Amino acid sequence: MNGKLRYILVLVLALLLAQFATGLARAQSGADTGLSGNAADRTRDPFEKINRAIYGFNTELDRLVLKPVAETYLNVVPQPARNCVGNIFSNVGDVGNALNNALQGKVLEALSDVCRLAINSTLGIFGCFDVASEVGFDKHREDFGQTLAVWGVRTGPYLMLPVLGPSSVRDAIGQFSVDTRVDVVRNISHVPTRNELLGIRIVDVRGGLMAASNIIDNAALDPYVFVRDAYFQRRRSQVYDGDPPSERDEVRRDSERNGDAMPVQATLSVGVQPAMTLP
Repeated sequence: MNGKLRYILVLVLALLLAQFATGLARAQSGADTGLSGNAADRTRDPFEKINRAIYGFNTELDRLVLKPVAETYLNVVPQPARNCVGNIFSNVGDVGNALNNALQGKVLEALSDVCRLAINSTLGIFGCFDVASEVGFDKHREDFGQTLAVWGVRTGPYLMLPVLGPSSVRDAIGQFSVDTRVDVVRNISHVPTRNELLGIRIVDVRGGLMAASNIIDNAALDPYVFVRDAYFQRRRSQVYDGDPPSERDEVRRDSERNGDAMPVQATLSVGVQPAMTLP
């Protein structure tokens, strides 16, 4: 690495660390305004102060590094080439999709994922073209966090992970325990090739999120709350394969699973009037 590049990287890192330290200090001193005040938010986001500090760090990382690189990628690389890159990464992701569908007991979906992988890796030229979707094998997006949810593990508190972004205790456990182990790119033994592909994937994903990030920047009164609420809504939809039950039905299902009576606080939080006073 030449001296100029090393200097730039050190400078960017110093700026990011300074932003993080500032956000952390403000969070610890209670200087942050706009912290969520209702009971539901405090329950699902008990680490909001530190999460906001990490969110500030991630925002600066994106502003200084990821977004400019992604914008250059979008401006320089033609759309067909970007489609090919995205399809290749999506194709290797079907390995994890198949595994998690199988672990969730969705055998047909798991077999479909295996067929997708076989078709796109051959007829689709290593996944560059999504031939499988054209012949009726729909794309699934599963991970071990969703598998844990199907197995009855609750979401847990919200977490804002450095660099990686929004998550939860359950999803972070799934990500670091299983998802990274079945990620084909992360398991490439040749380190330079692995790191280059990881970098390309990050840039490709960030480029695909450009429109969404612009909405957050321009429309959200509190971007942190917007991202957090959108994360919970999206994950709930993914766990239920796009057809989530009503919150009332979900609370009752969890209560029956645990053998408990439906608590009064839970019924009130989803707009259900309790029939009697429960202990």
